[in-house]
Amino acid sequence: MDVYPLKDRELAIIFDDGVKGIIKICKSFCTGVFKPLLDDKAIAKAKIKQGAIVWGNGLDLAPDTLYKEIKLNSDKYYKIT
Repeated sequence: MDVYPLKDRELAIIFDDGVKGIIKICKSFCTGVFKPLLDDKAIAKAKIKQGAIVWGNGLDLAPDTLYKEIKLNSDKYYKIT
């Protein structure tokens, strides 16, 4: 799995089986432990660790839901709200 920052709070994801998509992390999602992701620059620092999207502050997004939503949507786009 690979992740690449795009613009406008988006990340491009490529899963190991070749499925590709884009996720958008909306500001409305960034509450509680995810509040640090209100900073657009923080989103761009996403990396992959043990199959999950992670940030240096310990936040992570498990790939299961991302994969399912991207695979099910014909436009390969998943907005996390």
